[in-house]
Amino acid sequence: MLTNSKFAVIGTGRFGTAIAKTLSSRGAEVIVIDSDEEKIEAIKEDVAYAVVLDATDKKALQAQNIQDMDAVVVSIGEDFESMILCTVQLMELNVKRIIARASSGYQRMILEKLGIKEILSPEDEFGIAVAEKLLNPNIVSYLQLPDDYEIAEIKTPPAIANRTLEDIGLRNKYRLNLVTIKRAFEIKKGDELVLEQHILGVPNSSTVLYETDTIVVFGLTKDIARFLDINK
Repeated sequence: MLTNSKFAVIGTGRFGTAIAKTLSSRGAEVIVIDSDEEKIEAIKEDVAYAVVLDATDKKALQAQNIQDMDAVVVSIGEDFESMILCTVQLMELNVKRIIARASSGYQRMILEKLGIKEILSPEDEFGIAVAEKLLNPNIVSYLQLPDDYEIAEIKTPPAIANRTLEDIGLRNKYRLNLVTIKRAFEIKKGDELVLEQHILGVPNSSTVLYETDTIVVFGLTKDIARFLDINK
């Protein structure tokens, strides 16, 4: 699937490299940034642009038009101080979407205090899966299966919200099979009302999809991508 999206990946360890190469292979314009010239040399043929610079330098980042990216992934794994400084600079440059990597609960806590909403943990995220979610923000998670099939959890696209499953025609129109629906319910915990997602079970043709639902579908990767493209 081709995309007009522009992404920057800062840090080219295994994690950042996997993200950058996957995004690039899917047609995205990718800029890779690292302070290590050797690593930049190794990846420069696989992405649109690879540059050696200090990612904690605000002016250097601005010179690369980092503020115009659809998303920036900060994957500086070895130097947490540099990662924090880089993240702060990106926030000051008003980058619209920042995804940062935390190697521990302590690091995650600091990133949360800074206001970062999307935080990746290497132990439960794979670079390819992260790239998939960058290209398709509606994908919550997915499991790649053999023969180009996958199971994906997808936030209900606005274009199909408040319609019945029969009307949407997942199987007939998109060649996708609906596994189940996750729906948000208000649950009272103590004195507070909190939203919790619960599985509806096996939906029927008259079930209405709400914008706050998450649908779990099974099908070919290309058919899931087509479904997301059509219903943006």
